[in-house]
Amino acid sequence: MNEVSTSHAARTRRRDPLRLVGVSFLNAQPLLHGLLSGLADERMRLTLAPPSELNRQLFEDEADAGLCPVAALANHGGLELVSDCGIGCDGAVRSVKIVGHVPLEEMDELLLDAASRTSVVLARLIARERCGDREPRYSVMSAEEIAQQVGGRVGGLLIGDIALELEGRFPYELDLGAAWKELTGLPFVFAVWVARPDVLDERDVLKLHGSLEAGLKNRAAIARAWARGHGGDSRVYQDYLEHSIRYLLDERALCGLREFFRRATEAGLMPPTVLRFVGQAQASRDGARSARRPSLDALLQEAAQGARLSFRAAHVLGSEVALEELSLAADMRKRALHGDATVTYLVDRSIAYTNVCGARCPMCSFYREQGDAEGFVLTRAQLGAAIEETLASGGSRISLEGGLNPKLHLEWYEDTFRWIKRHYPVALHALSPDEVWHLASIEELSVERVLGRLQSAGLDALHGTGAEVLTDRVRRVIAPAKCKSAQWLQVIRGAHRLGMRSTATMMFGTVDTLEDRLIHLLKIRDVQDESGGFTSFAAWPYRPPETGPRRLPGVQRMALSECLRTQALCRLVLDNIARIEAPWLEQGEELSQLALSCGADDLGSSGLVARAPGAASSRGADEATGLEPALERAARERGFRAVPRDVAAGPSSAGSAGR
Repeated sequence: MNEVSTSHAARTRRRDPLRLVGVSFLNAQPLLHGLLSGLADERMRLTLAPPSELNRQLFEDEADAGLCPVAALANHGGLELVSDCGIGCDGAVRSVKIVGHVPLEEMDELLLDAASRTSVVLARLIARERCGDREPRYSVMSAEEIAQQVGGRVGGLLIGDIALELEGRFPYELDLGAAWKELTGLPFVFAVWVARPDVLDERDVLKLHGSLEAGLKNRAAIARAWARGHGGDSRVYQDYLEHSIRYLLDERALCGLREFFRRATEAGLMPPTVLRFVGQAQASRDGARSARRPSLDALLQEAAQGARLSFRAAHVLGSEVALEELSLAADMRKRALHGDATVTYLVDRSIAYTNVCGARCPMCSFYREQGDAEGFVLTRAQLGAAIEETLASGGSRISLEGGLNPKLHLEWYEDTFRWIKRHYPVALHALSPDEVWHLASIEELSVERVLGRLQSAGLDALHGTGAEVLTDRVRRVIAPAKCKSAQWLQVIRGAHRLGMRSTATMMFGTVDTLEDRLIHLLKIRDVQDESGGFTSFAAWPYRPPETGPRRLPGVQRMALSECLRTQALCRLVLDNIARIEAPWLEQGEELSQLALSCGADDLGSSGLVARAPGAASSRGADEATGLEPALERAARERGFRAVPRDVAAGPSSAGSAGR
């Protein structure tokens, strides 16, 4: 939402309870103590969530205010900060540290816990400062996995309670609070109370301050209660709360926070950030400049030059800038990355191996239910014919696409993948995160175990399809039986951790809004920061059927201008993904051609093998159509030369390398 609509929504919601979200870490308990002990009145509803889920709720307007990691404050760009209280340190913090068997400077890989993006960014800043050109490789996994896999030249970032639990267990520990103080001489701020604009009033702020005041007076009792619930020595917890954590957000802390934002922006890890406080009195403490925002011309220029955009800045561009200007900025960025003359496409074939799917997405015209006469699973003869046709046309990759078929278990995929690899020299790009999540569920295995077995069987890369739009509000409407957005991202992270690459996609234009689409892009950007595993990004509009039972009520075909605005925003927001596709097969010739002047540099796949013989609205496996000549003609008509690209190419480092 823009600031006007956000304010209106906030005023409308005043009749409802204020939705507050806190985190369950020990260091947050003093801030929450008063609220949990009765200070919250009937106007407040407090829930607890992990930092990543808290961020999602704030971005997706499922929460009004939250005890938020400061990186999310920067990425959003439109949240207001509650003065005078936060979670920070002035030196050693004990609960955020890099651990290992060798010093950071000697580590080949650093395992990151994505639960707190603030700590991840801090770890990367410290690593760049200390390691220079020998910055370690980064992988993302859960805290429990990190603790188990640290060893040799592999280190890990431990955050929160697990860092306290494992204190002293590793030969090498680098306290990031102490490292920051050594680097800058300033305190560090990890989390603060933030709110959507105009949601909190003076009474609410006083309650948040009062909650912390009560907590500071009762740190000994909080430590004893924590020890009873979690084990451990209450005296250790009390010492941590009283001497390691700094709860005062004074001028020194704000200086440290601004310095963190400055360094992270220069490193390309976060967008430029100006602190905005709840209420005019607080805002004046940060100077009059906090109320200003960059001009549209300045925002366009920064975006065209590859500056990292916050949610708020991207929303301004997407809602207030003329399409011609937005497209020009995206085109300038594309030309800076790829030059003026050439666009690419991929010679491959997409093979639908089954159309039986239990997800029953209401807008999908492809799936058939189990037992339907039009349902199919390709035989190996049909699959082999399709692959041979691909090889004969010069293709070197096949892309297997299907659905959540309850009859196909993990062993079927393993056997099929091994058979393909044994008989054909092709790269195997297969399965969406939804399909992997489905397999993990029916086999009662972890996502990591399923991915590992599929990789061993021959899977080279994972699809980034099925994302639709990665906000839970949208997915509940258009794909209610598919995995949630966090689960989709979990599968992608797991694949990247195993060394598999993937694409990333967005099908928009159903019930999604500009806000939903921007949140999707920011989630993809965050994962690319962590792993660099996305090889390309493709977005296309949903094309609703004119009639029929699978037409979403009220959903109309999106206007061409809005499709092009979305295309341009993809290029400008995804500063760390070099290849932005205008996928011909999904959106058609006209839109793909025009998208080449709105930031796209690739036309996607050159051909399609869709369905089994006899399936409705399909071609047989021996009737595939190669689109190479048409793609090259379309590119020429827009002043470009289209050339095939290498399917084995890894991810490119658009923007700042190493993000």
